[in-house]
Amino acid sequence: MKTKNEFDDKGQLTLDYLIAITFFLFAVFFVFQYASGLFTPLQSNSNEVTLIADRTATELVENTLSDNTESTNNFVDKDKIDDFFNNTSQYHNILGLNGSYFTYRLNVTLENNTSIIRSTGDPVPSYKDIGQTKRIVIFRDEGNNLKSQILSVRIW
Repeated sequence: MKTKNEFDDKGQLTLDYLIAITFFLFAVFFVFQYASGLFTPLQSNSNEVTLIADRTATELVENTLSDNTESTNNFVDKDKIDDFFNNTSQYHNILGLNGSYFTYRLNVTLENNTSIIRSTGDPVPSYKDIGQTKRIVIFRDEGNNLKSQILSVRIW
């Protein structure tokens, strides 16, 4: 007669362990999927608006305000700058900021090292993700002297 230790009366197979581990891994996977969805509303879209601000600044400096007679990309025409700062609303569509799904707000500031020279657009809010790009622009003043200033483009 065989003793109790000689018989395997548990009835567990390798397949039972495999099924249990599979269920456990699926449960862990679904918990992580659900937990990551909890934090999605807290994510910001600042990368998106920063890219749009960069694209808008490039379009402004290299095409819209460009003085096409010079060989550098950041050489702008003073008359075009004056026209832009006086009529910003007409450039909103040209820059692609009015869309059917999203409409972006714009603030453009021209400044030197010490102070703001000109500013146009909506006031910058303190409660939203704001994309900002700064470009150095060069233009000739009335005395035919070269001046460099900083053009800041903010989008939200």
